[in-house]
Amino acid sequence: MCRTARDPERPEGEKEATNAAFSTLLEDTAEELYESAPCGYLSTLMDGTIAKINDTLLEWLGLTREAVVGRKRFTDLLTVGGKLYHETHFAPLLRMQGKISEIALELRAHDGRRLPVLISATVKTSTDGEPMLIRTTVFDARQRRAYENELLREREAAEEARRQAEADRERLREALAVLQQSLLPATLPPVPGMEAASYYHTASVDRLGGDFYDLFPLDGKRWGFFLGDVCGKGPQAAAVTSLTRYTLRAAALHDPDPAAALTTLNTVLHERFTGGDPRYCTAIFGVMEPDVATGTTAVRLASGGHPSALVLRAGGGADYLPTPGGLLIGILPHPHFTSAETTLGPGDTLLLYTDGLTEARIGAERALYGEDALRAFAADRTHCGPQELITALTGLLDGFGEGLDDDTALLALGVPRSVPVPVPVPVPVSREHDLT
Repeated sequence: MCRTARDPERPEGEKEATNAAFSTLLEDTAEELYESAPCGYLSTLMDGTIAKINDTLLEWLGLTREAVVGRKRFTDLLTVGGKLYHETHFAPLLRMQGKISEIALELRAHDGRRLPVLISATVKTSTDGEPMLIRTTVFDARQRRAYENELLREREAAEEARRQAEADRERLREALAVLQQSLLPATLPPVPGMEAASYYHTASVDRLGGDFYDLFPLDGKRWGFFLGDVCGKGPQAAAVTSLTRYTLRAAALHDPDPAAALTTLNTVLHERFTGGDPRYCTAIFGVMEPDVATGTTAVRLASGGHPSALVLRAGGGADYLPTPGGLLIGILPHPHFTSAETTLGPGDTLLLYTDGLTEARIGAERALYGEDALRAFAADRTHCGPQELITALTGLLDGFGEGLDDDTALLALGVPRSVPVPVPVPVPVSREHDLT
């Protein structure tokens, strides 16, 4: 009508034909609208007997009106599960509330097919409030069910992928843990007249760390030890760690001088990793010679860019052993390493550590823990032997929580407070008897 009014140039006959077409389209009776609705309609008596049903629902079910009206109850159209739900939930709620909306059920078609539907129902009452019949609207939910099933399949597939990824990650963690352990000594060998303890903290179970340590015999009297940190993490760092450990061991057997061992390692790393992917490390290498008779141990060590060793004295106090002039190992072709010496008496302990300990973040301001705090921590524990000291430091590392984001290696070497002096075992003397 409005379009015709805005278009005065259209012929009058054409206007009348258009109006007639609209009128024809709008002449659907209420019965036609009911029977051909895009949803199912049915009316049942209060006992569920079907009194009226539209063509749409009959077509979905593959049934005739004669076979349904007055012959079937609403529950006869439901699947077994739907009947149970109707009796236990649907019907009681409908009686109590007088109406119910969008309840998911399944109808059973004449050929056995299951039709997912959404059902809304209202109880019609008389003027005095008595229930007379139930009017039910049935919406086809097959497309919705297909969509839900697709979402469910995708969710199950995603969950399976997540489980598989977690299993793969766990296998990777196990492999990394085994590989990490292969880069460290399984146990520290016993050293006559000495005590030794170690600990390795892994910051991430998903990545290989580059910290390392070792303790091994050089000859009948002397022992070599080292501790260090390779730049980076992952397989490349692990390869450098393995190369570093074996190079230091071999170099010490050839020349046990600490500075010479670090020089050999520097040459190997510098020649092996020149170019666009340089690799380097920090390390502290030492040689100790225990004297069981005197209860002391002579220590000589050198450092290549590594934090200084900390010496805890039995008489009280702790201080760092200066190792000046040490450069990062593998950076320059000809660095200079300087040795330092000290003597450990009964109750003294030498502590080596990587910078994960001193660079841990503490407090709300996430300040560095630092070397001064470590020295104060050690000074309060000069009465501890190597194992007790490592146990205390392990607790300290655990207390850092998320502030500890780097791997940390610890190695403590000490002289017991009372060193047992070997007592010569008497050798039995045989005597000859005169046979007279």
